[in-house]
Amino acid sequence: MKFTRYLFLLMSSLLLASCVSTKLTIKNIDDSAKSPEFLNNKTYKLTKTATDKKYGYHQDYPVNIGFGTLKQRETNAEKFLNALLGPNGEEITYTHDGNCCPFPTGKSELGSGMFDVYSITWEGNTKPLTIYINIYEKGEVFIPKGLTAKK
Repeated sequence: MKFTRYLFLLMSSLLLASCVSTKLTIKNIDDSAKSPEFLNNKTYKLTKTATDKKYGYHQDYPVNIGFGTLKQRETNAEKFLNALLGPNGEEITYTHDGNCCPFPTGKSELGSGMFDVYSITWEGNTKPLTIYINIYEKGEVFIPKGLTAKK
């Protein structure tokens, strides 16, 4: 019985380890980046639009909001999303679709992280946008191309 349990634990560990990419592919990490200013305690003040069309929309260019403690980082996603508006200033709605895309990071107790994946839409939009948010790493926070932000 001990052997079976040991074998199960070993196989589970190997399976979990194989799910995490061994190479970090995120291109926009900047450990010297500063946290954005706030419009209020639930909303970032975003002033610059990304120049790269992949920013926020691709796993290699996520919105990196790893500022503060883990608990603070978890609320940073809402602060970022609360700042966004549709392309013509429309109020957006967003839903958390889950997590994806394991990657290695030294900023997690487990040595790996996953992106939070959100869908964003607004009145008149027929195709929701998918945004990838990384709460483990830092980077300059921009407005993704095609969206605007509250002032």
